[in-house]
Amino acid sequence: MEDKKRLFQDKSNGFKVLIYIFLLLIFTLIGALVTLLIGIGGVSSIKLGQAISSTLMFVVPPALLYLLAYPRPMRSLGFNPIRKPWILLAGLAVMLVSLPLINLLTQWNEGIRLPSSLAPIEQALQALEEQAQAITEQMLNTNTVGGLISNLIVIALIPAIGEEMTFRGTIQQFLIKGCRNAHVGIILGAILFSAFHFQFYGFFPRLLLGIFLGYFFYITKSLWVSILMHFLNNGSAVVVYYLHNKGIIEADMEHFGSTSNIAILVASGILCIALHIIAWKRREKSVS
Repeated sequence: MEDKKRLFQDKSNGFKVLIYIFLLLIFTLIGALVTLLIGIGGVSSIKLGQAISSTLMFVVPPALLYLLAYPRPMRSLGFNPIRKPWILLAGLAVMLVSLPLINLLTQWNEGIRLPSSLAPIEQALQALEEQAQAITEQMLNTNTVGGLISNLIVIALIPAIGEEMTFRGTIQQFLIKGCRNAHVGIILGAILFSAFHFQFYGFFPRLLLGIFLGYFFYITKSLWVSILMHFLNNGSAVVVYYLHNKGIIEADMEHFGSTSNIAILVASGILCIALHIIAWKRREKSVS
C-alpha cells in the first residue's frame, strides 16, 4: 500500500513546494473560519478552536502532501523508528540543560527596543505579544487535573506533532534539498519556525529551540525525537504553571530555570554544544 504510485510522485521538488504552500493556505483559512464559527467564549471554546486550527494548519497539509507526492509517506515525512535511544535521551537532556540559556535569551529579547522612527511597528508587535500572552494565560489558568490534561493536549501534544511535521518533516527537508547544505537548511528552517509564531519578543529563544530540534531530527532521521523534545519543552511549561497555580512550587513559568549565575549559564551552553557534537559525530551509526 505504501509503495503504490502517488499522484505527484514524479513532479519536481519545486512543484511539491507549491503544492504544500497551496495546502497550507487552504487549511489555514479553513482553520480560521472554523475558529470564527466556534466563537470566542469561555476557555473551553478557546482550547477547542486552538486544537482545530493547529491541526488543520500544521498536521493536515504535510500529511496530504506526503500522501500525494511520496511513495512511502510516513517514512519520507520522518516517522521512522528511533534506532538509538541514547540520542533521544541526549535530545531531551538538551531541552532541560538549555533552560538557563533560553531564559537569559528570553530576557534579552524582551528588552530589545526599536528606534523611535519605528515606534508604530514596535507598538503593533507589543500588542500582538500581549494578545498572545493573554490567550495563553487564560488557557493555562487552571488548578484541576482535567484542565492540566487538556492543556497538555492543546498546548504541548498537538503543537509538538503538527509543528514538527511542518517545520522539520516538511520545510526543513525542502530547504536542505534546495540549499544542498544541512546547516543552512536547519538554520533557515528554525528562522521560519520562529517567525511563523508572530511573536517578536520571543523570536530568538524560539529560534534557538528550532535549531536544537532541527539538528536532532537531521541526526536521527526520526521525527519522533524532535516531537518528544518539543513536547517536553511545551509540556514542562504547562506542568510548571499548573504546579504554581496549585501552590506546590513558588517559581512561575516565566522564571522557572532562570539564573544570573555565570557558571551555570556557561555550563548550560557547553553541555548543549557537547551533546550536539557527540550526537552529530555518531549520526551515521544512529540512522544506519
